[in-house]
Amino acid sequence: MSIASKYDASQVEDKWYRYWMEHNFFHSTPDNREPYTIVIPPPNVTGVLHMGHMLNNTIQDVLIRRARLLGKNACWVPGTDHASIATEAKVVAKLADQGIKKSDLTREEFLKHAYEWKDEYGGVILEQLKKLGASCDWDRTAFTMDPHMNESVIKTFVDLYNKGLIYRGYRMVNWDPEAKTTLSDEEVIHIEKQGLLYYINYKIEGSEDTLTIATTRPETIFGDTAICINPNDERFTHLKGKKAIVPISGRVIPIIEDDYVDVEFGTGCLKVTPAHDENDKVLGDKHNLEVIDIFNEDASLNSFGLHYEGQDRFECRKNIKTELEESGVLIKTENHINKVGTSERTKAVIEPRLSDQWFLKMEDLVKPAITSVLETGDVKLFPKKFENTYRHWMENIRDWNISRQLWWGQQIPAYYFGDGKEDFVVAETIEDAVTLSRKRTGNETLTAADLRQDEDALDTWFSSWLWPMSVFDGVRNPENEEFKYYYPTNDLVTGPDILFFWVARMIIAGYEYTDKRPFENVYLTGLVRDKQRRKMSKSLGNSPDALKLIEAYGADGVRVGLLLSSAAGNDLMFDEDLCNQGKGFVNKIWNAFRLIKGWDVSDTIKQPESSKKGLEWYNARFQQTLIEIEDHFSKYRISDALMATYKLIWDDFCSWLLEIAKPAYQQPMDRTTYNAIIEALENNLRILHPFAPFATEEIWQTIADRTPEEALIINRWPEQGVVNAQIIADFDYASQVVSGIRTIRKSKNIAFKDQIELHVVSNENASSDFDTIIAKLGNVSEIAFAKAPLEGALSFRVKSNEYFIPLAGAIDVEAEVAKIEEELKYTKGFLMSVSKKLSNERFVNNAPENVVSIERQKMADAEAKIEALEKRLSSLK
Repeated sequence: MSIASKYDASQVEDKWYRYWMEHNFFHSTPDNREPYTIVIPPPNVTGVLHMGHMLNNTIQDVLIRRARLLGKNACWVPGTDHASIATEAKVVAKLADQGIKKSDLTREEFLKHAYEWKDEYGGVILEQLKKLGASCDWDRTAFTMDPHMNESVIKTFVDLYNKGLIYRGYRMVNWDPEAKTTLSDEEVIHIEKQGLLYYINYKIEGSEDTLTIATTRPETIFGDTAICINPNDERFTHLKGKKAIVPISGRVIPIIEDDYVDVEFGTGCLKVTPAHDENDKVLGDKHNLEVIDIFNEDASLNSFGLHYEGQDRFECRKNIKTELEESGVLIKTENHINKVGTSERTKAVIEPRLSDQWFLKMEDLVKPAITSVLETGDVKLFPKKFENTYRHWMENIRDWNISRQLWWGQQIPAYYFGDGKEDFVVAETIEDAVTLSRKRTGNETLTAADLRQDEDALDTWFSSWLWPMSVFDGVRNPENEEFKYYYPTNDLVTGPDILFFWVARMIIAGYEYTDKRPFENVYLTGLVRDKQRRKMSKSLGNSPDALKLIEAYGADGVRVGLLLSSAAGNDLMFDEDLCNQGKGFVNKIWNAFRLIKGWDVSDTIKQPESSKKGLEWYNARFQQTLIEIEDHFSKYRISDALMATYKLIWDDFCSWLLEIAKPAYQQPMDRTTYNAIIEALENNLRILHPFAPFATEEIWQTIADRTPEEALIINRWPEQGVVNAQIIADFDYASQVVSGIRTIRKSKNIAFKDQIELHVVSNENASSDFDTIIAKLGNVSEIAFAKAPLEGALSFRVKSNEYFIPLAGAIDVEAEVAKIEEELKYTKGFLMSVSKKLSNERFVNNAPENVVSIERQKMADAEAKIEALEKRLSSLK
C-alpha cells in the first residue's frame, strides 16, 4: 500500500467525517448499554465559530469520543439558542436596510421575517463545528423555538404560575434602551467609568435661601419629586417642612426627612427621582411621592423634559450643564468614578425604569440547587473554586424578571379579557384561555376574539434552563423512553460566565420538575485570551478566524494546540504557535507510522532480546500511562490527559521503542516484533483518538483493511492491566546510561558506526536486563564490570554507578590533549582577569554587592573548571 509522504489534513478530514456520518456512528438510540449523555451549550443561532466555541466543543468531543471507546451509548445533543435580543436586533437591522420599520409590521409579519433570517443564516455555527470534528448526534439537533420546545416552555410557565411562583409586578427594572427591553439583574454588567459629580443649587420656596445637591445625572432633575434630608442632620433643621424649587422646570417639591440619607455623603441633601432610581423608588413609596417618568423607551427625553424633548439622555446632559451654568445654579463639578450598569448584549448603559413585568419567585425554588452543589455533592463543579461564586449568587438571589419587550421568543401565555391589570388568565392554549376567562367573568359568550395575549416574550434563559429535559421531550412527556434513558445527563462543559445565567437555573429546573440533578459534573473552561492576556473580541481584532486556523493547521492540530494550554478553569493564553505544535505532533505520529510500514518483515528471523525487552518495558509504560490518563479524566484535567498521551507517544514510543526495535540498515524485522509494534501503535491510536480523531482514523484504516464495524471511532478503549513498576524503573536507569553514552559520543565526535566498550564500577545493583538495549542504542561491543576507575577513559555517572569508555581507538588522544590544553590556557587567563578585578579594593568597595557577588561566582566556576580539566588531562597522559 502506498502511504503519502506527508499527512494532508485537507484530504483526510472531510473523507472521514463523511464516512462517520454515512455509517451513523454519531447517532444514539436507547439500548442495554450504559448511557453517556452531553447536551451542547446551545450557541446563539446568530453566532459563528470563535475560539471559545472551539475550546468548549473540543473538550465535549474528547469526552464523547472516549465514552464511545469505553463501550457506552454516547449521545451528544447539538442545537442552537434563539437568542432573543441578539437575533431580534439583527432582523430589525436587516429590515431597516430594506426600508422596513418593525413598528410598521404585525407580530406575525415580523416573525415571518425572523424565521426567514434564521433559516438563511441560523445554524452556520453547527456546520462549522463539523469542521472541528464534533461528533454530535445531528439527527437530534434542537432549536429553542422548535414547536415542541415552545410547548415545553409555555407548559412550564403555566405550571409555575399555577403554583403561585410567577406573578406580575410593577417594579423598577433594568431597561436596555437600545434593545428596548428589560433585562434580568444577571444580564447587567457593572463597569467603572469616569464621570462628573454636578453640584446644583435649588432655591427654597418663599426665601432667598438655597440648598445644594450632588448628582451624577443632572438630566434627571425633570423627574425630581422631593428633596430628602436626614432628620438628625443639624445643618438642615431650618429646611424642615419647607419646599424647594427645581431648576429650569420651576416645579415646587417637598423637602422630606428620612434617616436613609447618609450625612457624610455628598452635600447631605438628596434629590429624589422615584421613576429613575431604585432606592429613590423605595423612598417615594414610603413618602407617597409623585412618580414622573421623563424618558421614552429609547432613553430620549419625553415631554416632561420640556425644551429637551427628543434629545438623547447623554446629549441632554451636556446641554443642561450649559444651561445650569448660565443660570448660575451649577456651583461646581468634580471628577467621579462610578459603577455604571451596561447591557451584556448591546453594551448600552442601562436605564432604571418602572414597568409592569413578569417575575419568578426564586427563594424556595433555589434551595435544592444549593443543597445539591454545596452540601451533598450530587452536582460537582470542576474546578471546585467556583463553588464560592455559586454560593454567593444563589444565597443572594432575587426574583427573576422573565419578561422581555420583544417579539422573537415564546410569547407569554397570559390572555387579557378586560382592561384591568388583573383581568387576565394564564393558559397553555387559546382554547384553555377562553374556558378560564368564561369562568372568571361568568360570561359564557366570550370567544377567542375577545381575548388579547400579552405582547411580551419570555427571557431566552427561560427556555434554555429546560434544555437537558426539553431536548428529550421530558417536560411534555416525562415518562417517555428516551427521557428515562438519557436523563439525568452526565457532563456539562461550559464557561464560568454563564454559571448563574444557565447552569444554576438548569439545576433549579431539574430538581423542580424531576427531583433529579440535570447532570452530574460541570466542567468550567477558562476564557480564551491572547498573549497579552486580553479577552479575545472582534472589537480588539485579536480573535483569529477559527476556520482559517483549521485550514492552516488541520482540525487535529488546532484541537491539540488548544488543549495543550488549557488547564481546567484557568484562562487559556492562546498562541498560534500552539496549533503549529499540534500539527507537528500529528506529523510525528504519521512519520512514525510510515517508518513502521516501511520495514521489511521476515517470518524466519528470531526476535532479538533487545526488542523483546523493549516491548515488555513499553507495555508496562503504556499501562502506567493508562492509569495516569484515567486519573486526569476523573478530575476533568483534560489537558493533563492529553499531555500524558503526548509524552507517551512522542518520547516513549517514537524516541525509545521504535529506536530499540528498528532493524539494522537494509535488514528485515522479525514478524513477532513487527506485530507487537503494530499492536502498540493501535493502542496508541485508541487513546489518542478523542484528541486527534481524523489522523488516528486515517492511520487506523491504513494499517489494515477494516470493515465499518472495525472503525476506530467505535473500537474499544484499551483494557487496564497490571503495571510492572520494576521494569519501568530498570528501563529508566538504562535510558540514563544510553543518554550518557550519547553525550560522550557527541562531545568527542565519536561516530555511531564506531563501536565502543563500556566498563562500569558498580556501587549499587543495576539490572542487566536492558544491557542488550544499551548495547544496541549505544553501539557498545562489550559491557564489562570493573573494580576500579579506568585510567585514560572518558566517564559519566548514573546514580552511584560510574561508567567508563576506554579511549583506545575511540578518539584521537593527541588531538583531545591539544583541545584540553587550549581550553585550560583560556580558562586560566580568564581566572587571572577576574582575580585582578577582585584584588582591586576600589572595585570591591564601590561596586554594587550583586556585581561583586557575580564576579566571585565567576572565579569559583573558573577554579572548578581548571581542576576538572587538569584531572582530565592527567588521565590522558
